[in-house]
Amino acid sequence: MNTQFDYSKLDSILKNHEFKSSNIIAILQDTQEIYRYLPKEVFVYFSEKLGISRAKIYSVATFYDNFSLEPKGKYVIKICDGTACHVRKSIPILDRLRKDLGLSEAKITTDDLMFTVETVSCLGACGLAPVITINEKVYGAMTPERATELLNTLKEEK
Repeated sequence: MNTQFDYSKLDSILKNHEFKSSNIIAILQDTQEIYRYLPKEVFVYFSEKLGISRAKIYSVATFYDNFSLEPKGKYVIKICDGTACHVRKSIPILDRLRKDLGLSEAKITTDDLMFTVETVSCLGACGLAPVITINEKVYGAMTPERATELLNTLKEEK
């Protein structure tokens, strides 16, 4: 095990969930809330502490789209590409954000771990299309120019 990794946070999560393997989804959710992704160290640790295989934990973590095995940025920006948003030009917004942040389809997080840009199938705010969220806060009637303004505001805050 990695001696640099702080396992006390994981112990606290396990205690909150009574060390029950049946709570693995909630345990992984709480872990991701702290780290913004699931570090590789958690699989071995949870396997030992909960008495379930690493493969079982990994299969849960990879089955649900909400879990990430890669570090995410402080600001997670989701661009809706559902039908309503796509028709109202969500792709130019995605292209602008990627250009502004030096990202691509393959590289979704900035090197400084400040921004992650993802596309999602639907954010459930079709009447506000096109829509993005930044850390779950909804921004409707988005344009590439407004997206750049939001980025600049976030960059100033840090």
